Amino acid sequence: MEERLQKILSARGVASRRAAETILDAGRVTVNGQTAKVGDRADPERDEIRVDGRPLPPLDRRTYLVLNKPRGYVTTLSDEKGRRTVAQLVAGCGARVWPVGRLDLDSEGLLILTDDGELTQKLLHPSHEVEKEYHVWVEGDVEKALPILRGPLSLDGVPLHPAQVKILDAGVLSVTIHEGRNRQVRRMCAAAGLKVRRLRRVREGSLTLGNLKVGCWRPLTAGELSHLLEDETKTST
Repeated sequence: MEERLQKILSARGVASRRAAETILDAGRVTVNGQTAKVGDRADPERDEIRVDGRPLPPLDRRTYLVLNKPRGYVTTLSDEKGRRTVAQLVAGCGARVWPVGRLDLDSEGLLILTDDGELTQKLLHPSHEVEKEYHVWVEGDVEKALPILRGPLSLDGVPLHPAQVKILDAGVLSVTIHEGRNRQVRRMCAAAGLKVRRLRRVREGSLTLGNLKVGCWRPLTAGELSHLLEDETKTST
């Protein structure tokens, strides 16, 4: 069955669908010997599809990981500034995986990585608003900040869903959000007059960080993957 090439490349683990479009724009993909472009369609069972002259990898079992990202690592596969990347931390997983979403350089905690392009596309779609919980160490007047954090807020002119905010300890908050806007929790805290000293993501949907050590990763269990897919389905229906 014919499908768009970016979808085929994503399904075969070559790259996420967005990255596949860049690969196509660069003229690195051929179909039956002809250079392909974004929007072209092909049948992987009938057509010879190559990337950089190499045939597509076969359909096989996908890899799904959870990493406890340390501070000081960028959430990319490579970095032009020579900074440490999360790809280096999972280099021994046996597959070329990429991060689903981001944690900024100074943030830590739960990060999903996979070579499943279709799942990546679904999880990053704007309609995917699964809860994300963070533990946040802050400085400032917490009591004064709570109504602001829990109340109606907007970033870049876009209204946010109300956050769930609880005090865990002196100067430590649990903040649960539904979106994943750039540096969202830090910007929310700044708007409430708080300075963030440390930020750790501990949960995404039903998937929790648990006792996974900083800098370590593990495969998702079948049950965790099933629940994650259920979380995605609930938010898109």
